[in-house]
Amino acid sequence: MYYCTYTMSRIYSHLNTAKTILQHYKGDLPFSLFLKNFFSREKKYGSRDRKSISSLCYNYFRLGSAYDAYSLDERLLAGTYLSTRSPNEWLHDEKPEWNDNISLPLKDKLSSLSIRPNTIFPFNSELSKDIDVDEFGISFLIQPDVFIRVRPGKQQVVKSKLINSKVSFKEINENCYAFENATKLEDIIDINKDAVIQDASSQAVGSFLLQAEMARLGQVWDCCAASGGKAIMAADLLNDIKLTVSDVRPSIIHNLHARFREAELKDYRSFVADLTSSNVLRSSLKNTLFDLIICDAPCSGSGTWSRTPEQLVFFKKEEVTRYSNLQKAIAMNALSYLKKGGYFLYITCSVFKKENEEVVAFLQDETSLSLVEMKMLKGYGIKADTMFAALFTFK
Repeated sequence: MYYCTYTMSRIYSHLNTAKTILQHYKGDLPFSLFLKNFFSREKKYGSRDRKSISSLCYNYFRLGSAYDAYSLDERLLAGTYLSTRSPNEWLHDEKPEWNDNISLPLKDKLSSLSIRPNTIFPFNSELSKDIDVDEFGISFLIQPDVFIRVRPGKQQVVKSKLINSKVSFKEINENCYAFENATKLEDIIDINKDAVIQDASSQAVGSFLLQAEMARLGQVWDCCAASGGKAIMAADLLNDIKLTVSDVRPSIIHNLHARFREAELKDYRSFVADLTSSNVLRSSLKNTLFDLIICDAPCSGSGTWSRTPEQLVFFKKEEVTRYSNLQKAIAMNALSYLKKGGYFLYITCSVFKKENEEVVAFLQDETSLSLVEMKMLKGYGIKADTMFAALFTFK
């Protein structure tokens, strides 16, 4: 196979730029934002250049703590080899034997580099018990998919639009579809009105909502609502609820209002509050009690790090304890507004036991909650996020 001098020159230019970016990035802001700022300053890079350079960097981060005895150049090569499946010019030039084996299964490629899958994720001792360490480690070398949840009554219209667009997709179930990460779904379907962009594991939380729904819910509070995905799902799955949403960040609530308008969700109450302050909550909720409280708590986000693999390198272990303490404080304050016989749904997108099972044990010890079900929602087998959910009832 022949590659022209111009092509190879461009590739090595991209490599040198990637090395410069990695040497300057310190993990103090999301890497996607760091890249955006870098390219906004460096106007000479076109869209193809930016994509190539970004891929080199992300593939480097996907190695996590594996292959760390090697140089930056070697790690960039290894990241490219492991995270791609199509032959490329750089590998052909530097590692032709790797390039020849680029389409092998990931486990075989890892073996050829003497990398054990359990060396990729750096915090294995902190994992929740149901996580398969090897499979979870391998998942970081794979770009996750984007998923949509089709809203009630929209199945036929959404599927027709997808088929007519000739976009590639995978049907997980009648309401859940998976797409390659770069798919421009907003050009195909009415986002939020017909379908919500929502990870497959996040959609699986719906089974916990349906368990609570059997109790004929009335007042439902999504206390850490963020962008409102769980709240829209609750409105879609539960009958005749009175929905309340809150978040600590005013900008998030502002964005949520816009999303709810697109989803044609009008009958709800919202407020901004720091849930670690019982006084602030009291002034916002007065004597309101809820049949169901959804607490999608702030967390490390470790179940989503295949989307932000820089966290494998820059996340600090002590942050897990900080998040766990925050989750306990938020849960305890929120529980003051749960009716007797009501339900409390605790959710994280974390794989750390301190944020998951240990919070569940704490709530059982400190309150009158009775655990109905808890589960790791393991998305790493279907190119999705991994989450944790626990449903309690208040006796």
